[in-house]
Amino acid sequence: MDYKKIIREVPDFPKKGILFYDITTLLSNTDAFKNILDEMTAKAKSMNITKLAAIESRGFIFGAPLAQRLGIPLIPIRKPGKLPYKTKRHEYTLEYGKDAIEIHEDAVLATGGTINAAAELVKECGASVSGLMFVIELNFLHGRDKLSNYKIESLVRYDS
Repeated sequence: MDYKKIIREVPDFPKKGILFYDITTLLSNTDAFKNILDEMTAKAKSMNITKLAAIESRGFIFGAPLAQRLGIPLIPIRKPGKLPYKTKRHEYTLEYGKDAIEIHEDAVLATGGTINAAAELVKECGASVSGLMFVIELNFLHGRDKLSNYKIESLVRYDS
């Protein structure tokens, strides 16, 4: 299935000069969404993972059903102030600003900045990172370069 034909491209979002790849069209296509989850499940099984960490909010959309299919716990990674218990925090730089994410410290998945921060949080909680999985990879932002220590799986890649 050619997911690029389903994913909507939105220019100048969230700010001028950014081309945003909107997955809402992928989610509303039940065949495409099922195929994405089937592919992610097959790839995840080869990683021998015991817990799945997912970054809000798009990560939750794919992470929750994937964790359920694999029979493993889902560990949410959220924006600051959203988790009710003791947290660890990691700040990072995006292509259009700065941000931060948090994880419950007893919990222990674009440019690579967010996922790298998530991987660091997972490791700070005493866990190891088996691999990283993405529905969309933006090759032109060179995020993979920042993540060379990890096994990376991507289903759709954009070069520009």
